[in-house]
Amino acid sequence: MPPEQASAPGPGWHRRGILLAALALAATPARALGTVSTWTTQEAHDGLLADSSRVIDIRSRTEWSETGVGAGVWPLSMHDPNFPARLFAAKELAGDRPLGLICATGGRSGAVMAAILRAGYPGYADIPEGMMGSDHGPGWIGRGLPVVPIDTALAALPARLR
Repeated sequence: MPPEQASAPGPGWHRRGILLAALALAATPARALGTVSTWTTQEAHDGLLADSSRVIDIRSRTEWSETGVGAGVWPLSMHDPNFPARLFAAKELAGDRPLGLICATGGRSGAVMAAILRAGYPGYADIPEGMMGSDHGPGWIGRGLPVVPIDTALAALPARLR
């Protein structure tokens, strides 16, 4: 279902929305906070294959169109005004499995992780290599991990995240 047709947010949304409204302003990388879980792109991919984790790609639709989306990764752009609600819905769908966040090179995922950590939400992990690679590693694409076209990734999204 398109975000504009999604049902009303559940209890706690107002608090969550306020806490995550600062996502765009979060400048401290999550790794600097010292308590963040980080995965390599290989670990993220292995977790997807083992069904022991979930991963969301927080880049823009333009970026997804240019590079594709990691196979099995849920594309949920942080640029979408409904991102906080969709982020928490993804975590709920993940259940007890951790939810990894990936962007292009780790900057945006680190900023979102910093906001999540400051707000006290557990169960998330940063993938600082990103899709394109960074000083943390070669990235999803650089490792030759599978990608799918954006239309395929969007079609595979659980209904609650559409």
